[in-house]
Amino acid sequence: MLPKTYLRKHVAHEIHVALTHFKNLVPLMDRYVYNDGTTKDLMSLTGTIPVMFEDQTYNIPVCLWIEESYPQTAPICFVRPTHEMMLLEGQYISNNGEVVLPYLEEWTFGECDLLSVLQVMIVVFGEFPPVCMQPLPEHEQAPCWLQFHRQAEVLSETDGSSFLDLTSEDDLPFQEHETNC
Repeated sequence: MLPKTYLRKHVAHEIHVALTHFKNLVPLMDRYVYNDGTTKDLMSLTGTIPVMFEDQTYNIPVCLWIEESYPQTAPICFVRPTHEMMLLEGQYISNNGEVVLPYLEEWTFGECDLLSVLQVMIVVFGEFPPVCMQPLPEHEQAPCWLQFHRQAEVLSETDGSSFLDLTSEDDLPFQEHETNC
């Protein structure tokens, strides 16, 4: 067992290295709630990591909890979707957002570190995104004709009223009560 002062210096160094590579992460002391309901004040790295998916970079919100037993044990990692996002449960993400990676399950003291776990998350999330955008509520979705990319023309009458003229696929105007949605 290593002396506590060595571990504190070691952990502080790992946090510093992670923060130099990932500018959108911040160290925080916060209350962690375990599955059995017990709580403990733990250090975390919280923020976003850049993930490349289909040639676009997305900022994935994560939180890595560092227990007192770290670095002998792996950090507890979560994806924390914003209110606009929806969690995508899957092979590497549990239904509560916990990150489940072989790297974390096979954690080896002296070989694994915070920077590496963040890099592994980026690679895995690039292949298996952990979040997506929430679908818009029905009242915020585009009208049917707009969803199908129909061209419309707003015509004005001489009395100042307006109406929408949709052209059908055969380039003839729609008849009264006719629709193709």
